[in-house]
Amino acid sequence: MFLRRLRAHLTLERLYELFVQIVLIVAGAFIAAFGYVAFQMPFDLAAGGVSGIAILVNHFTGFPNGLFYMLVNIPLFALGFRHLGGRQFLWKTILAVILFSSAIDLLSFWLPRLIDPFPLARDMLLNALYAGVMGGIGGGLIYRAGGTIGGTAILGRIIQKKTGFPLSQVYFYSDGLIILSAGFVFGWELSLYAFLTLFLGGIVSDYVLEGPSSIRSVLIVTDNPQPLAKALIEETGHGVTAWQVVGGYTGETHTMLWCTINRPQVQTVKRVVAEIDPRAFMVIAQGHQALGYGFDPLRKPIAE
Repeated sequence: MFLRRLRAHLTLERLYELFVQIVLIVAGAFIAAFGYVAFQMPFDLAAGGVSGIAILVNHFTGFPNGLFYMLVNIPLFALGFRHLGGRQFLWKTILAVILFSSAIDLLSFWLPRLIDPFPLARDMLLNALYAGVMGGIGGGLIYRAGGTIGGTAILGRIIQKKTGFPLSQVYFYSDGLIILSAGFVFGWELSLYAFLTLFLGGIVSDYVLEGPSSIRSVLIVTDNPQPLAKALIEETGHGVTAWQVVGGYTGETHTMLWCTINRPQVQTVKRVVAEIDPRAFMVIAQGHQALGYGFDPLRKPIAE
C-alpha cells in the first residue's frame, strides 16, 4: 500500500522538481559557504545571523564555525517543526544547513592549502562586497528551492507567527544586535563593512529569487478612453483595463485605464498619451512581477 501511494505521488514531473530543488540547495549552500570562508572568516566580518555569532565564538574559543552553526540549528529545527510545521520547508532547510555547515569546515581546511595567496583579497571593501554577493546568490538559490539557510530565518518566522511582528523588522533587530556586538569586539569599522555585506546580500538574494524588475504598471485618468485604449493595445501589444472613476474634488466622472508594460515601452506609452489626450493624468509605477498572457508564463513554483 505504501509503495503504491509513493509511486502515485512520485510522478516524473515531481521527480524532476525534486531534482531541481536539491541542485539549487546544494549549489546555494556551497556558494554561500565559499563566500563566508573566503571573505568573512579571515577578517572577522560578522554580518549578522548565526554565522555572525559563529565568528564571535570562534574568535574567543577556536570552536569550528561550521560545527557551531550546525549545533545551534538543531534546537531551532525542533522549534520550527513544532511551531511552523511544513515538512517540505523543514527538510529543505535541514539539508541546506547540513551542507552549509559541512562546507564551511571543509573549505576552512582546504582553501588556505589550495589557494595561494589566501585570503583572496586584502582590501576590506572588496571582501565586504564579495561576501554579500556570494551570500546573496547562495541564499537566493536556496530560497528559490523553498528552503532557508536556517539560523535566524527559522527563529524570525516563529516570532512573526506568534507575535505578528513584521519579519523584516525581526531580521533587522536580530542581525543589527549581532553586528553591534561584533563592533565592540572587532572595532566599529568592521561593523560598518558587516552592515554593507548584510545589505548587499539582501539585495542580491531578492534579485536571484525574483529576477530583475522590468515591469511597469501604468494608470491613466482620461476623458478620451476609447481611442487611447486602442492605441495603447496596438503600440504595446498588451491589454488595457478600463473602469469609471469619480474625481474627489470636482465630483466629475472620468475613465481610468490600467495597463502593464515592459520597461522599454514606457516612452512609447508617454508618447501615445501625449498625442491622444494631453490633458490626461498618468502614474507609472514599478511592478514586482507580471505573470500570464503577454508576460512570463504562469507556472507552478519550483518550491512546491
